[in-house]
Amino acid sequence: MIETRAPGKLYIAGEYAVVEPGHPAILVAVDRCITVRLTEGSRMGRVHSTRYGHGPVTWVRDADGRIVVDRSPYDYVTATIAVMEQLRAERGLAPRYFDLHIDSELDDEDGRKFGLGSSAAVTVAVVAALDEFYQMGLSLTERFRIGLLATVEVAPRASGGDVAASTFGGFVHYVSPDRDALRRTAGAQGVEETLGAPVWRDCRVAQLGPLAGLDLLVGWTGSPASTERLVERVHLERVPGDRGDADAHYEAFLAGARTGVDELVAAWSRDPATVLRVIGSFRTLLQGLGRLRGTRIETDQLRALCDLAEASGAAAKPSGAGGGDCGVALMPHGGAPDGLLDAWRSNGILPLDLSPYPAQRDPRGATR
Repeated sequence: MIETRAPGKLYIAGEYAVVEPGHPAILVAVDRCITVRLTEGSRMGRVHSTRYGHGPVTWVRDADGRIVVDRSPYDYVTATIAVMEQLRAERGLAPRYFDLHIDSELDDEDGRKFGLGSSAAVTVAVVAALDEFYQMGLSLTERFRIGLLATVEVAPRASGGDVAASTFGGFVHYVSPDRDALRRTAGAQGVEETLGAPVWRDCRVAQLGPLAGLDLLVGWTGSPASTERLVERVHLERVPGDRGDADAHYEAFLAGARTGVDELVAAWSRDPATVLRVIGSFRTLLQGLGRLRGTRIETDQLRALCDLAEASGAAAKPSGAGGGDCGVALMPHGGAPDGLLDAWRSNGILPLDLSPYPAQRDPRGATR
């Protein structure tokens, strides 16, 4: 049996902007994981998970070696299998069947999602399991790239930041590639050629190291949100009136987000006061984007989470797409985190016991 684990993630800064190619974000991998256990199968493959009912999803290969799925709520899993099987075929490795058993720590006991990136985590864990199963010897960078190729087959607008965080661990500075170009290149050249193609030139993944002088606190609002739906609304809706004016405001948002991420990277390990100031500015940026697009990024519960954190001397903002799910707060060492966590609980916000997942080291090369 092969067992692999991949962590969930939270956005610290740069969400929404990172959806645009070439724009940066900062994420943290968190110490709740998805576990994949792989065992060899015969005649067909199966995917088992308590998250999706009682029966397994089954898959076989057609006469051309393509994956044929019986029925699938596991879009990311089956997309990942398909990409890895294509790479296997391109490398001339013999096909084998296998069963996957998936367990998640990223939901609560009732199956409600905390917004910690379960789709990316399961993608990364499946890539790692099949890498070991077929003995491909992939680097972490190659695993990330395969995970993103699989992800954009399901969600073309996905930035890939969550895939990067789940792959590399720790705090991650990420710059998104052009995903449309990735899909075109993979369709024309195959997976193997795409892994080393120039299309990745603008993509960056760098580990930032520990955050100096600040503690990370996370609260869940109890209201799950659909990242894909919110991102589509923000990027497709236009406010009434002068479209050019709205687009200018959106460009200003992108510029502000880029500047903010650059400031955070420069201050990360040495200047907690600047980090707190910039996190507060990102809250303001997201509020402005929500007004511009007529979308509630900061819900009432997220507003309460952030206001209570600021009253406690921390800086806070929605994490990810907002509209529910989690908010993050950064509190200076020596602050009063217990008081803030109690205040969150009194307002119906569940503190999550999360810590950064350890940064992963790639023996085959750098993390960029």
